[in-house]
Amino acid sequence: MKESRLYSRLMVWSKRGIKENQLMLLLALIVGVLTAFAGLLLKWLIAQIQYLLTHQFSISTSNVLYLVYPVIGIFLTSVFIRRIVRDDISHGVTKILFAIARKQSFIKLHNCWSSVIASAITIGFGGSVGAEAPIVLTGSAIGSNLGRVFRLNARQLMLLVGCGAAGAVAGIFKAPIAGLVFVLEVLMIDLTMASLLPLLVSCVTAAIVTFGITGTDPMFGFHHDYVFSVARQPANILLGVGCGLVSLYFTRTMNALEGQFRKLKGPYAKLAVGGIMLSVLIYLFPSLYGEGYDLIELLLGGRGDEDWLTAMNRSFFYGHNNMLLVYLSLVIVFKVFASTATNGGGGCGGIFAPTLFLGCIFGFVFAQVWNLYQPLGVDLSENNYALLGMCGLMSGVMHAPLTGIFLIAELTGGYQMFMPLMVVSVCAYLTIIIFEPHSIYAMRLAARGELLTHNKDRAILTLMSMDSVMDRYSKYLTPEMTLGDIVKQVSLSKHNVFPVLNAQRQLVAVLYIDDIRHIMFRTELYHRYRVDQLMVQPAARLSTQDEMEDVVKVFERTGAWTLPVVDSAGCFVGFIRKSRVFTMYRQMLADNSDD
Repeated sequence: MKESRLYSRLMVWSKRGIKENQLMLLLALIVGVLTAFAGLLLKWLIAQIQYLLTHQFSISTSNVLYLVYPVIGIFLTSVFIRRIVRDDISHGVTKILFAIARKQSFIKLHNCWSSVIASAITIGFGGSVGAEAPIVLTGSAIGSNLGRVFRLNARQLMLLVGCGAAGAVAGIFKAPIAGLVFVLEVLMIDLTMASLLPLLVSCVTAAIVTFGITGTDPMFGFHHDYVFSVARQPANILLGVGCGLVSLYFTRTMNALEGQFRKLKGPYAKLAVGGIMLSVLIYLFPSLYGEGYDLIELLLGGRGDEDWLTAMNRSFFYGHNNMLLVYLSLVIVFKVFASTATNGGGGCGGIFAPTLFLGCIFGFVFAQVWNLYQPLGVDLSENNYALLGMCGLMSGVMHAPLTGIFLIAELTGGYQMFMPLMVVSVCAYLTIIIFEPHSIYAMRLAARGELLTHNKDRAILTLMSMDSVMDRYSKYLTPEMTLGDIVKQVSLSKHNVFPVLNAQRQLVAVLYIDDIRHIMFRTELYHRYRVDQLMVQPAARLSTQDEMEDVVKVFERTGAWTLPVVDSAGCFVGFIRKSRVFTMYRQMLADNSDD
């Protein structure tokens, strides 16, 4: 009773004692704080598990425990998800996009903690994925559930979900600008003054909390070796194109491998295939263990071969100094297999870290190969191009060129590199969109027509559903019914159109009351006319699988005002009226627009 009264008073205060924009700023601040602590907790858990498991490994030989740890991690994660969470928590960013587009920004409460535990186990035991997507889902879940506590409307709830995602990126990467841009580019939340301030509050709050606990140094150390030079722009353009192609390889290979894992029946079959694949790859290439940030830091901060050759520590390549480029090239090829095996086998993690990892290695390899031949007579800094490669892969895989630019600049403090970062980012993005119009996060939803976009018309139609605009009928006609039967149906109904169904409840035709109005009151004709003489074929038939954008196009093409909806077997489901579609469209447009 006390809790109920306290909650009621809180609701009264939030509705009357504080303005809407002030409430949103306060909630955004709370979300930023909670998300930052969630990110710090996840990073700490991963570090502790990895140190406990690997700190005694020899650097000169490969370690047989690399064959064991990843399988244990995936198994424990799979059991945790199936027995405790009992819900799918993979593809965190995709789940956020789906929640925004199809679930009124509703994200289940367990996502506030389940992804943290699952990804900590997976990555700590060697899963070759990242912690960022799980923490982004965690932040969005915090925003969603906090918003529902305060009974926010759909527009406010969507914004608070975005605040959680923005705070997660800002906190875990110490990159407040990148957090804001990520939400605009990847989650596709429109930027207005009403949305800008809460997003900024979450980003700044999360970043400040992280700075206060871990220090203000960038996440990675970086040496800026060369000033901007026009002579190096051809190399930057070529690197950007290469990053776009590597992004394409990563995206398509991951989708193909995920398709194969979906065909496997049962969690243990997936564990066997994914665990064996991951363990063997990590045993051969220890750099694939975990997020891979140690290798990123090495390639960004190393000052020569003496440093960079340590990338081959704990592998069969140790001591073979002439094999560094071969080793790193093989890591580029097999990273996508390791990441997909981790998640496909039952683990939990994202592709932020794999994207940065791949980009860093590709940029480094690109610079080393360029310096071997020096086609334009200029040297390239391996450190600088490792940095640029990270930006290029981020732009290509996520279709987020601005996020790539600002995230890499803030991650490393490499603000002097803005111009080459922009060149590489744009070239990578322009390259991949030739082949893939959607990011790796969005392509699954786009294929089903469930992706929210910046196109306002399309976004509102995506938020609408067939069920929300469809009239379901309990009464129907059959072809053998007489005019008298029709009149009885009309007297019991307010509808002006009726479905005509056969014995299998399949739609045969429709009957419009306007078409029989001139005879329906002539009782002497009640047994003369039958439904099959009066019914007509509809201008078109809609399917329950149709998206609302297609429904609107059918209405425009046919000029009809009412159309029937059938399922895959042709059975009648209901009618959709154009007037109702337009009414709901106007209402949702108002609900999702800022005052």
